[in-house]
Amino acid sequence: MTAKPLLSSAPLQRMALAAALAILAGCVSVKMPAPAPSAGNAEKLRTAKLVPSQMGSFKLAAGKPADMDTSLSGLRGSSVSPAGGSFAGQLRDEIAAELGAAGLLDAKSRFVVEGQLTDSMVDAGMSVGKGRLAARVQVRRDGQTLFDKEVVAEATWESSFVGAIAIPTAINQYGALYKTLAGKLFDDADFRRALAAPGS
Repeated sequence: MTAKPLLSSAPLQRMALAAALAILAGCVSVKMPAPAPSAGNAEKLRTAKLVPSQMGSFKLAAGKPADMDTSLSGLRGSSVSPAGGSFAGQLRDEIAAELGAAGLLDAKSRFVVEGQLTDSMVDAGMSVGKGRLAARVQVRRDGQTLFDKEVVAEATWESSFVGAIAIPTAINQYGALYKTLAGKLFDDADFRRALAAPGS
């Protein structure tokens, strides 16, 4: 199996390196870095011709186990925690960082982007690793819903029975899912239509 390309930023690479070093001494607990904008998503937003929006609440979807928002299993005893204590909040901050870098974040905008985390998992595996991140995202204007859709980011990669190899790779791949999901949201034609600038 050919591994899919890593979609990682420098902070994610540093996080994975720290995990690799710590794993040599045993199980590790790693905190995700604060989100930073990516060149790929910046380009998507520059060409999308969107109006600025503000960020609403991002929370765990109803009916989901509470620990889905705060912890990850599947890392052979090691763990990853979100920068601000919530994976839903991590995704909110990721989308906000991307929009802000493109000049599309305005706390006074009539348009509000909000969402609910519906899935968050990673499995380091012994031969194949996999990860999934999903959220239902809405765009509202003056209380009216203009966009409401679940957006999903998934990845598979070659893993290893050696924890010092498999776990940092899994952590890196999971972290990259946040930028992937944000990119898929920005690519979505209905999302772009909901935030289309007048005359575009």
